[in-house]
Amino acid sequence: METHLDPFTSHQVITVSDPDAGLRAVIALDDLTLGPGFGGVRMRPYPTPAAAIEEAQRLARAMTFKHALAELPYGGAKSVIVADGRGLEGDARRRLFEAFGDAVARTNGRYIPGVDMATTLADMSVVRERGATVYCADADPSPWTARGVYAAMRAAVRGVLDSPDLSGVRVAVQGVGAVGGELARLVAADGGELVLADVDANRAETLAAELGGRAVPTSEIATTECDVFAPAAIARVVTADVVPQLRCRLVAGAANDTLDGPDIDAALLARGITFVPDYVANAGGVIHEHARAMGWTDERLAEAVDAIGDRVLDLVAEAGPGGSLVDAAERRGRARLAAGAGA
Repeated sequence: METHLDPFTSHQVITVSDPDAGLRAVIALDDLTLGPGFGGVRMRPYPTPAAAIEEAQRLARAMTFKHALAELPYGGAKSVIVADGRGLEGDARRRLFEAFGDAVARTNGRYIPGVDMATTLADMSVVRERGATVYCADADPSPWTARGVYAAMRAAVRGVLDSPDLSGVRVAVQGVGAVGGELARLVAADGGELVLADVDANRAETLAAELGGRAVPTSEIATTECDVFAPAAIARVVTADVVPQLRCRLVAGAANDTLDGPDIDAALLARGITFVPDYVANAGGVIHEHARAMGWTDERLAEAVDAIGDRVLDLVAEAGPGGSLVDAAERRGRARLAAGAGA
């Protein structure tokens, strides 16, 4: 994925402003070849408007490949709201999401939003009330995202580390919120050793005590000695400065847009570290939303999410020893987009 996307490489980038509601937002539609753009709504402060636009575009590009590789009938999209979601509550929050819902409704179904960082099911309900098509308003996709990441991690451990399961495998989870916390529980149930960190240190310590792991400060988690580093919080945590300090064999987590730039995967491989593309590993949430929209049974949903592991094993085989899973995934994604364009 490109480090800095030219706005003209996206299908459409929409900036939204409603001063009365305190809304400043960006909706990025990356590629609609396979269907309407589907992607979550992230709410956080950004240092500049350009930074907000860039993150929306990068995340939307990842969603394009996420849906293509998961064989879902959606294009890539993402939106960001420039606000501190942790400090916005009550009527002010509702007014903001009413205004945002109006903006989404004006896309006439070309953008389908869902929850992401600092947004909630209640927020999505407000967006839907304004006439927008919304999938993620009635059920939390987080457990299914975690299940898919676990399947991807287990497959990568098998394919790269030649271990049949996670027994005795040390996993460092960065961020133990809804997804990261559930991922930690799945790892523990499979016999994995856990190292946990979170901006809420008490949350990490409590979960570590529950699961028999240990908690470390957030400043130490990326460089903790482990077999698998699993980012499950903010984007772009693996930077050129971080790569030389990593002490893991695999990077496989839930966070979107994990790598800071297109050269980071090669830098990881040069150190003998394999990166499982985040848009492959964390597709369980969007699979869950599609399943709900299509009325799938839980059994069919579970089968589709668990198939993420098979997909990772296929990428490992295609990449070959020491090869790039990112390159293999992008080849597959582009082939699906080309087939969709010709359909």
